[in-house]
Amino acid sequence: MTSRERFLATFRFEPVDRPFLYEWGPWGTTLERWKNEGMEGDWPPFLTECDPQITAPINFGPLPVHDCRVVAEDDRSRTYIDDRGITRRDLKERSETSMPDFVDYPLKSRRDWEEDIAFRYNADTPGRFPENWADLCRQWRDREAPLSVTAYPHLGMFGPIRDLMGVETMLPMMYDDPALIREVARHWGDFHYRILERMLSDIVPDCVNFWEDMAFHTAPLIGPAMFLDFFGAEYRRINDMLIEAGVPIRGIDCDGDPRILIGPYLRVGINYLWPLECAAHMDVVELRAQYGKQLLMHGGIDKRAIAAGPPVIDRELERKIPVALAGGYLPTCDHSMPPDISYENVCYYWSRKKELLGIKSL
Repeated sequence: MTSRERFLATFRFEPVDRPFLYEWGPWGTTLERWKNEGMEGDWPPFLTECDPQITAPINFGPLPVHDCRVVAEDDRSRTYIDDRGITRRDLKERSETSMPDFVDYPLKSRRDWEEDIAFRYNADTPGRFPENWADLCRQWRDREAPLSVTAYPHLGMFGPIRDLMGVETMLPMMYDDPALIREVARHWGDFHYRILERMLSDIVPDCVNFWEDMAFHTAPLIGPAMFLDFFGAEYRRINDMLIEAGVPIRGIDCDGDPRILIGPYLRVGINYLWPLECAAHMDVVELRAQYGKQLLMHGGIDKRAIAAGPPVIDRELERKIPVALAGGYLPTCDHSMPPDISYENVCYYWSRKKELLGIKSL
């Protein structure tokens, strides 16, 4: 089977020649550790065994971008305005070891929206598709790897809007000025719809992934009723178009614990969820028992188990690999691999995962 055939068969719960291999990558600091512990080369050799995938290079971001500039700097950190107009402070070294400090946001009022934000999210602005788009589509028609549309942090509804406003502004505004949030959501939905509509006129991908990150450790930032009220119609419209065009997999990347939103996700046409963070109570065994074949998944292998070593890795994989062997689930680490994972342990994890998946050679 080709990688694409294997990918699609997995998510159709059909037989495969072997399971589709996929994995999250390491942090930069994790790579440093692994090199010090004997990893050869600049990239982990085991990750080269993953099945190939293709991501369509479509630009869902602001055009034109905001003026990017540094506004303050000290020995440890740099404060700057990024291409979305967000003022953030990052560490100068090993920035992935800490969340940025979000200092200010570009969208606080209707005036901000109308004068400085809305026009940047226009589907007709040149530059949304690369100049060689037609050539790429011709190449992809006979592709052997799955083709996905994934545009973090722009392709989504709540998540990208929240990023522009900040949680402290957006959540109260959903009560105090719901008309503005609805207007922004309609604009956002139409913007995504029209870009995806153009894409579908040229090529039908195998998967479209939305980004939300709308949950913390114990619950999402908004509940099911509010999700459906503000964003449900836009998701339903977009996903109806994708379904009609033949896109089989329509996913949401949501960290944290969005369990109470899974029902609404399914209702608006989402059928794929990741990364299923175990520290946030996301359990693939329980999710499969509850949702059956309705919900496709990837992730869900506890990064803390990988860090803990072989006995814990064995218990984790032995419990969850049977879900993968039944189809509809790609077992991977539940997010990027942090530096408390040793090279010895990650190599054991990879070898043991392949063994339990029945993959003897590649």
